Amino acid sequence: MDMNAYLSMFIDESNDHLQALNENLLQLEGNPEDISIVQTIFRSAHTLKGMSATMGFEDLASLTHEMENVLDLVRNSKLKMDDFIFDTLFKGLDALEAMVQDIVNGGTGKADVQTIVTALVSIVKGDYAKGGQAPQPAAAASVQPAAAAAASASYMLDEFQASILEQSIQSGHQVYHVVVTVREDCMLKAARAYMVFDLIEQNGEIVKSDPSVQDLEQGSFEQAFSIFTICNLAADELQKRISDISEIEQVQVTSLDLESLKLMTAKQQQTAAAGSQAPVQTEQAAAAGAAREEAARQVAAGRNQAAAGGAAAVSKTIRVDIERLDTLMNLFSELLIDRGRLEQLASEVKRSELTETVEHMSRVSNDLQNIVLKLRMVPVESVFNRFPRMVRDLAKSLDKKIDLIITGADTELDRTVIDEIGDPLVHLLRNSVDHGVETVDKRLAAGKPETGTVHLRAYHSGNHVFIEVEDDGGGINRERVLQKALANKVVSEDQAKKMSADEINMLIFAPGFSTAEVISDISGRGVGLDVVKSKITSLGGNVSIESEYGKGTKFSVQLPLTLSIITAMLIKLGSEKYAIPLSSIVETGIIRQENVLNVHGSKMVEFRNTVIPLVSLSRVLDALDFNETEEDETEIIVIRKGEKLAAVMVDQFIGQKEIVLKSMGNYLKNVDKISGATILGDGQVALIIDPSSLIK
Repeated sequence: MDMNAYLSMFIDESNDHLQALNENLLQLEGNPEDISIVQTIFRSAHTLKGMSATMGFEDLASLTHEMENVLDLVRNSKLKMDDFIFDTLFKGLDALEAMVQDIVNGGTGKADVQTIVTALVSIVKGDYAKGGQAPQPAAAASVQPAAAAAASASYMLDEFQASILEQSIQSGHQVYHVVVTVREDCMLKAARAYMVFDLIEQNGEIVKSDPSVQDLEQGSFEQAFSIFTICNLAADELQKRISDISEIEQVQVTSLDLESLKLMTAKQQQTAAAGSQAPVQTEQAAAAGAAREEAARQVAAGRNQAAAGGAAAVSKTIRVDIERLDTLMNLFSELLIDRGRLEQLASEVKRSELTETVEHMSRVSNDLQNIVLKLRMVPVESVFNRFPRMVRDLAKSLDKKIDLIITGADTELDRTVIDEIGDPLVHLLRNSVDHGVETVDKRLAAGKPETGTVHLRAYHSGNHVFIEVEDDGGGINRERVLQKALANKVVSEDQAKKMSADEINMLIFAPGFSTAEVISDISGRGVGLDVVKSKITSLGGNVSIESEYGKGTKFSVQLPLTLSIITAMLIKLGSEKYAIPLSSIVETGIIRQENVLNVHGSKMVEFRNTVIPLVSLSRVLDALDFNETEEDETEIIVIRKGEKLAAVMVDQFIGQKEIVLKSMGNYLKNVDKISGATILGDGQVALIIDPSSLIK
């Protein structure tokens, strides 16, 4: 079977299960007595293990199995969750995520997780509670702890084989579980397996092998096979001798004890009690069967839940490769350009049949545009999901108590925006947790609850999505921010005197600005919020701050719904046409030359009882055939960048139009003042102005 055909499905499913594991584990941490959550976690872990084993990712399956052993004890009320167990399980999840990511990047999903495995085994054995801390991993990583390896061995011993091994251990003989991996390019796998068998049989007795001896002789195994043996050699010596056989890539020799054997026997009894009639032939078949059973149970549970819940909504969805959606979007953007061209021709030809057809086509394409854009809309939940765990870890490392409350996670954004917004939100949340929310002592002294609250909200408003990060912490100390800004020469004394409260708040977005006295892993190096601002600005959005000292801070991020198709104002500048995104335009108007003010050498204009800068677009873009100074009155467009306004002088307005944003390509991606290009209905290319670059 070609596993590559199922790889993308495996990755998607694994990510879903890992996300569910993270969420449910966080939920369990808040309510550790709720065994139903443990059952849910166990099912996810079990399914993930089965999928991994079926796909041949043994390390993933093995680590999941170790975590499953711990969860099994918890759900059977034999073990109570505590901080150490939670931390260990979270570390296990981190390792699993790293392994899946490695597979996504084309790797094998292998990782050194010995420390985590050792900790998990110590939890199962109860050693960690006695010792007060997790035992350190063995110096020789190749020799696994007995219980760990035994628990991870999914090939079960039958009663007779287990009895032989048990008696051998009681008699003082060495019993080993040996896993041998041959090199991927090994041409004679059967011969290498025979050499291993021969070596072991010279020094002891083989009780069981997996796959069977017959399959090994025929070379019917992937890369690895395992053996249970009673051997006279020490574990290190046995490992060395097998490793000396050529084309052997890896050897793991595990010394078994009575406890590990009991673990395997107990597992086998559980399987028998479950009524499994089919004999287990291989580890992969066993794991795949378990996964199928688990899936069936989940479906049955889902049906029961739906039946109990009455009219639960049924969601029918399919997974679609994102590249196909991108291709669809590109094709549709070409269609939009042609639609514009047809509309232009119809207005020139002026034939009623053509005009009616083009109008019908416009209506259909508008509907199609809405559908295509909706296909690309993704709930911000996909970004928000990672934050509860991050806030939890940060709060623990800072010794703070923080509740993260997420609302509006179903708010949808275009995938291109979703892909970009994750990092800025990470910085804002880290800032709130580190600088915003106070320590427990400070909160109690200030008369606040010892647990701080950080709200993460998302909601639609017009053609924008707003994402807010609000904490009930100490707020921004404006006096301190101002002093720091003066010391770092971010602002001058004169500027500082004229600054409003909001303008002082925005100083924390200045590059390299930090009020932290102590540099930590989390903050204090002055890296962070300036990156947030530049990223959000590059997405066509803006960020603002509301803060009250002693009561908290709210960061508000405004984002466009999509970056692919925008509504723009088309303008002329001599013979050239340009587009300015409508989201940045406040107003259009006309000014006379005599109304242009000259303030300290800069041209200004009065607008709504204030004075704003006047920008000459012809000068900025070096227009060849337009100069506004030769006109008595000039059209202006007032644009906004956050709270700042500016008036841009243009030659002529053409009108509003939906345009398809095309990037300038790799060779022209850093062109100043231009954010992209579009093709107009008449076939001309119009450059899209970046309004934020015109306002200093």
